[in-house]
Amino acid sequence: MMTTLDIDEKYMKRCLQLAACGQQNAKPNPMVGAVLVADDRIIGEGYHVRCGEGHAEVNCFASVKPEDEGLLGRATLYVSLEPCSHYGRTPPCADLIVAKGVKRVVVGCIDPFARVSGRGIQRLRDAGIEVRVGVLERECRWLNRRFITMHTHHRPYIILKWAQTADGFLDDHYQPTMISNAMTQMVSHRLRAESDAILVGWVTAERDKPQLNVRHWVGPAPERIVLSHNTTIDAILERLYTEQRQSLIVEGGASTLKSFIDRDLWDELRVETGTAVVGEGTKAPQVPATARLDINRMYGNNDYRIYHNHSLLKLHDQ
Repeated sequence: MMTTLDIDEKYMKRCLQLAACGQQNAKPNPMVGAVLVADDRIIGEGYHVRCGEGHAEVNCFASVKPEDEGLLGRATLYVSLEPCSHYGRTPPCADLIVAKGVKRVVVGCIDPFARVSGRGIQRLRDAGIEVRVGVLERECRWLNRRFITMHTHHRPYIILKWAQTADGFLDDHYQPTMISNAMTQMVSHRLRAESDAILVGWVTAERDKPQLNVRHWVGPAPERIVLSHNTTIDAILERLYTEQRQSLIVEGGASTLKSFIDRDLWDELRVETGTAVVGEGTKAPQVPATARLDINRMYGNNDYRIYHNHSLLKLHDQ
């Protein structure tokens, strides 16, 4: 027999599935999914489709059929992120929930955005609504790790990425060489399409002349940034934060990558290792001690590893 927690986790998983549908267009807002359940039946669901438009809760209530409106008084609303409590581009979702007469709300995690951050939950409780917080909390926080990083660290989520030869070089005798294969190029360009900006050092920009676009995937190209003598990492990160850019890929070169690693300015690290042995060239960076290997896949003959910063993992375990 399923416990209340089992049931709550079941419907929160559906919220997460829905929330992920907003990955591209919800930015800079978080991805949020919502599900209305009455008598163990889903009577409404929705997600935040696009920034400036209806939030997940609004779309969820809008999806309820007229014949099910009478069930709202005994329904449970599941939402992956705390309902907003302030006026932005849209009215507060917490007020809508109260007006709809829902008596129980299950929240995945608290919104770190300063104008919400517990206020939405308090608004519901003040209205006499039973609120449960923290169901699949880690999964809910992880889905929005870019949004959460921006609002807790006041900088974008930083992804360091490089491809290296089997003997640990970024090039062949200091000359550009192709390490990635067709499959890993698609993976990399999908990551670009999902990210807001991409950065390389001026040496890489001049020597390799990378296009830094998404020609092997479908989606928007990230903003192209070159780190030169005329700017600093801090200035770039401050601007991206001010513009609410949630994610930054750093693709090289070696000294630029090392600058981010030395300052522990990274959240995710992607290392592709090819099969060629070149003997000499620019040494690839060392994977830092704070890195935890989470994914290891083979694409053709190339090894592809994704690490996450241990300090980030602790943040999302809170």
